[in-house]
Amino acid sequence: MFEAVRKYLPGKLGQVPPVVPVVRLQGAVGMSTPLRPGLTLASVAQPLDKAFAMPGKAVALIVNSPGGSPVQSRLIHERIRALAKEHEKEVLVFVEDVAASGGYMIAIAGDEIYADPSSVVGSIGVVSAGFGFPEALAKLGIERRVHTAGESKAILDPFRPEREEDVRHLKSLQQEVHESFIDLVKARRGDVLSDGPDLFSGLFWSGARARDLGLIDQLGDLRAVVRDRFGDKVKTPLITAPRSLFGRRQGVGVDADMLARAFGGGQGAGLASGLAEETLTALEVRALWARYGL
Repeated sequence: MFEAVRKYLPGKLGQVPPVVPVVRLQGAVGMSTPLRPGLTLASVAQPLDKAFAMPGKAVALIVNSPGGSPVQSRLIHERIRALAKEHEKEVLVFVEDVAASGGYMIAIAGDEIYADPSSVVGSIGVVSAGFGFPEALAKLGIERRVHTAGESKAILDPFRPEREEDVRHLKSLQQEVHESFIDLVKARRGDVLSDGPDLFSGLFWSGARARDLGLIDQLGDLRAVVRDRFGDKVKTPLITAPRSLFGRRQGVGVDADMLARAFGGGQGAGLASGLAEETLTALEVRALWARYGL
């Protein structure tokens, strides 16, 4: 009843601007270390729940991710769609630098997708990357000893020569994941996608070209689009995970066991292992962004 008569009340009592809460989904998906938490369902569940529970007709998501874990990407996608259905909210997605691979999987959870003309969009594919060291071990006089129960338990061991049958198995797995990705893109955007032969090849495009291909809907930025849709007085509060006692965002905290391994252990071995893990993951994340020129 109060809402029905609010518009007739004087002053601030009658002025309730529309609200479109904003959640930022930033970073590589699923690549976590003790000091570098990645973009996972655990890290975004709280702000997503809070944003969708707020009054209003829409939720805005800022996506800036080069991809990563296909599982975490799909989990985040599915959570967004479930919340949108539960709260009957429209989802507006705004791409910043990049929404590629798993980042694009998250972006297509939106009912409408906007990007900058220079954003990088697409890369609908699956990639596995690594290194091989068998010759280096031989030169160093190091013997690799692996004992398994199950003849395929140690396939793709980077310290052993690559085997054709192992690669075939990996490619078969990649194909299954790729087809699942393609099905999801078609389900969400099939009515506007172009028939380009390279659409699902793993290539990526500028925001302007992505619009022509149907990968996004329009070019634009959050402030301009939201003000055009909901008026100049619209409020766009940024919703983040609450901070813990030690100032770290809850849901993206440091795992106690990982810390113990990193900083425990005799003679500094655990610390060295933790720092090595952190360094390798940082390099992997850096390489993921660099793939798109960022």
